[in-house]
Amino acid sequence: MKLTLLAVGTRLPAWAETACTEYARRFPPDLPLTIVEVKTEPRTGGKSVSELKRREAERLRAQIPTGARLVALDERGVDLNTKQLADRLQSWRHDGRDVALLIGGPDGLDPTLLQSADETVRLSSLTLPHALARVVLIEALYRAWSLTTGHPYHRE
Repeated sequence: MKLTLLAVGTRLPAWAETACTEYARRFPPDLPLTIVEVKTEPRTGGKSVSELKRREAERLRAQIPTGARLVALDERGVDLNTKQLADRLQSWRHDGRDVALLIGGPDGLDPTLLQSADETVRLSSLTLPHALARVVLIEALYRAWSLTTGHPYHRE
């Protein structure tokens, strides 16, 4: 199984880029994590929020691996603790499909993407800056993997 993080936005601060790269590097060969960035629709020209999200959704859809399980990150999604995320990761692995995790732009994900997702997960009850949300998600996935394999990274 492969994990693909699809995120709207292409310019992360150096600290976030470093953290994302470091955690992505730690994933084992049998569970690689790839980060795919798509361009944020410019917030100029008087476009409506729904139009902005629609255009970003088109870019995301073009990058979703064929047949992948879609996991949308959204504030109204299921709130998981580390153990529950580890269980979910195990379930995904048993399913056998690749997993595409979707992070929207400044205005979130288009409703059509949310509706087409296999599941929707809440990353935090807090509002997180976009760059930090990526770091938190990748670290949480790595921690979940470590828990499923008995790796000493996670401690209870």
